[in-house]
Amino acid sequence: MTRRLIVTAIGILALIGGAITYVIQARDGGATENAVPVVSGQPMLLDGKTLFFRNLAPGPDSGKLAAVPVADPGTPRRVGELHCDRFAAAHGTAICLRLKPSSLPPLTEMFVLDANLHERHRETLPGTPSRARVSPDGRIVNWTLFVTGDSYAATGFSTRTGLYEVNTGRLVKTIEELAVFVDGKRYFASDVNYWGITFGADGNRFYATMASKGRTRLIEADYRAYRGTAIAENVECPSLSPDGRRIAYKQKTGPGTWRLAVLDLATHRITHPPESRQLDDQPVWRDNSTLLYPLRNPSGTQDIWSVGLTTAPKLLVPQATSPSVS
Repeated sequence: MTRRLIVTAIGILALIGGAITYVIQARDGGATENAVPVVSGQPMLLDGKTLFFRNLAPGPDSGKLAAVPVADPGTPRRVGELHCDRFAAAHGTAICLRLKPSSLPPLTEMFVLDANLHERHRETLPGTPSRARVSPDGRIVNWTLFVTGDSYAATGFSTRTGLYEVNTGRLVKTIEELAVFVDGKRYFASDVNYWGITFGADGNRFYATMASKGRTRLIEADYRAYRGTAIAENVECPSLSPDGRRIAYKQKTGPGTWRLAVLDLATHRITHPPESRQLDDQPVWRDNSTLLYPLRNPSGTQDIWSVGLTTAPKLLVPQATSPSVS
């Protein structure tokens, strides 16, 4: 747990550092030309054929939400005016998480967007953006934020994971009240942390990472019953495949190191796609056999890669992060 929190702290500092760099660049004018071809002034829609991401390429449009066709990711990036540190979308709903400028302690602005990326709802939440997802039916958005102030967090950092029901307006700022059972017994601990929610196609079943007492467990939960059960260990940042059969996740391989792994929910067999590099994010399923994920590059930013369950990884979008297909 302590080592994870140290890594978390490093992640927060990197994110805050990036935000500061962005502000300084903006104040100084920054790069006057985009390092990659960019197209502006065109509509950006959740049409099911588009790959969205955070543009990290240097230039005046760095940090903005960008989009390319899923079938042709090498085309010029369409950009709008929306800045998101984390973005996710599904079935006509999107979530954008953005660190609120000059907020101490850090605050995150959470925007719920419609299919035209117009704002439907906004919340200000304590913490720094970490993960974001939308249920496949578009009815629930969820997020994970790094927070400070929990007494059990030796390094001062922990996580807070929440939900928002788009149609009803119900806000759950943290799922830490979820009734969880481990080995058939109700689990209670003061240091329970959750992160990285992923919902099933029915919009009710969901999975999340639960950390407590130095162990991480995969929780399978029923949202309506608000009850969960630990079904596996050493599973972080789960991502459920569209057919609901597999969980892609970060598998811890050592202190502060993880690799991409896939858990078959029926057999509990674990396999590894041919990607052995360090993964420190929640993977995204492009379809039932292809995964998307960001990896850090030599320039210190990130690139979006794809890999098949048995086929080699390939670079999809350089200088980009937070991929979402919708």
